[in-house]
Amino acid sequence: MDIMAVITFESEVTSSTPPARLFKAFILDGDDLVPKVMPQAIKNVETLKGDGGAGTIKLITFSEGDAPKNVIEKVTHVVKIKVSGDGRSICKTSRACHSKGDVQLTEEQTEGGKEKIKAGKEKALVMFKAVEAYLLANPHEYN
Repeated sequence: MDIMAVITFESEVTSSTPPARLFKAFILDGDDLVPKVMPQAIKNVETLKGDGGAGTIKLITFSEGDAPKNVIEKVTHVVKIKVSGDGRSICKTSRACHSKGDVQLTEEQTEGGKEKIKAGKEKALVMFKAVEAYLLANPHEYN
């Protein structure tokens, strides 16, 4: 029997941009906007199934992907954007990296994975801040 290992991590960031605008920019038009503002990070985004709503499946091709293809089967990414009590946005993300069923992770791979997760969280924050800066510089877009 194959046993799949799942490593999950979560992050949270706040923004002065309203939730509806962040949703339009990241979720509804993220396929175009994110590669536009961060071409060094993402080559392209392809919708495999769905219309952008809940349950949509997308294939994201990163410019510099360092995830070992022989170890990782898939990564699921859940984004929730809500308004905070002071009118700001709270963006919560949860990612789960699923290993291939028959892969046994070594301690070195596990420790290396933790470092890659940390680096990935930092890259995601940089990407979020780049989109946020774009929205602030272009106040009439995504309203």
